Amino acid sequence: MSDDRTLRVALAGGGAFGAKHAAALRRIEGVEVAAVVSGSLESARKFAAEHGVGRGVATLEEVLAMDDVDAVVLATPTPLHAAQTLACLEAGKHVQTEIPLAASLADAEACLAAQRRTGLVAMAGHTRRFNPSHQWIRRRVRAGEYRIQQMDVQTYFFRRTNLNALGQPRSWTDHLLWHHAAHTVDLFAHQTGSPIVQANAVQGPVHPELGIAMDMSIQLRAANGAICTLSLSFNNDGPLGTTFRYIGDTGTYVARYDDLVTGEGEPIDVSGVDVSTDGIELQDREFVAAIREAREPNASLTQVLPCYRTLAALEEQLLLQSRI
Repeated sequence: MSDDRTLRVALAGGGAFGAKHAAALRRIEGVEVAAVVSGSLESARKFAAEHGVGRGVATLEEVLAMDDVDAVVLATPTPLHAAQTLACLEAGKHVQTEIPLAASLADAEACLAAQRRTGLVAMAGHTRRFNPSHQWIRRRVRAGEYRIQQMDVQTYFFRRTNLNALGQPRSWTDHLLWHHAAHTVDLFAHQTGSPIVQANAVQGPVHPELGIAMDMSIQLRAANGAICTLSLSFNNDGPLGTTFRYIGDTGTYVARYDDLVTGEGEPIDVSGVDVSTDGIELQDREFVAAIREAREPNASLTQVLPCYRTLAALEEQLLLQSRI
């Protein structure tokens, strides 16, 4: 499409991440958030009024029938991601799907096949690729100034009841492996520039009501010898979120979302890394730019599929362990 035409984007998901995408898209020149779909028509209209979105509508199908909507950002519950990605592509809409793309390898592969068949832009919301903190590290690696020896990652939340990031009841259950581990599995291969050749996992007891493991430990090794140790928990009573410790040959760095410090805790200025210090905005800017330039985006379905292959292999390990 031409650079001077307004790109009309619809947003599916009126929750915490939907709000982040709405704010980010508003900051991108030549983009209009034309419609939003939420859990109900009432909540969609309320979200539209609060976030400056064109209008709230009842269903994704209604959005996909709009001739003047060019693209869709999916910030919906994980179990809906794959089917909604396929629906967007089949309707001729470019699509960005929040992480994870799918909760199974078969569904992820189906999405990739649809993207290749349609030729549309389709990317997954692997935000860590875009956070300025991680971009700063990647640039040093690519310049030959830094070699990652190990990534030590802690992903910790307190979710013993089924609540979302806003503390509201969830209609679906989050997952340490297929959602939260996906960030690190993809980032490790992306940052080292080397494919994962070995992956091991163990998990703690399954929660009697939620039906998921609340604690998990994952080990990864890249072809170039770098290793990653990932600890995940829904039992941790603060602080919440993910901390990445990069241990390399010329320094140690600790990244937490868009912020970066040295191993000694000294802040590193990442304000000049990109046009924004907001990883979600940079992710959305890449989506928009790929559509305008008719090119493959960073975090395309082709690029992230190896992550889902690793997750599927880890899931198989955990299933085998549960039978012992």
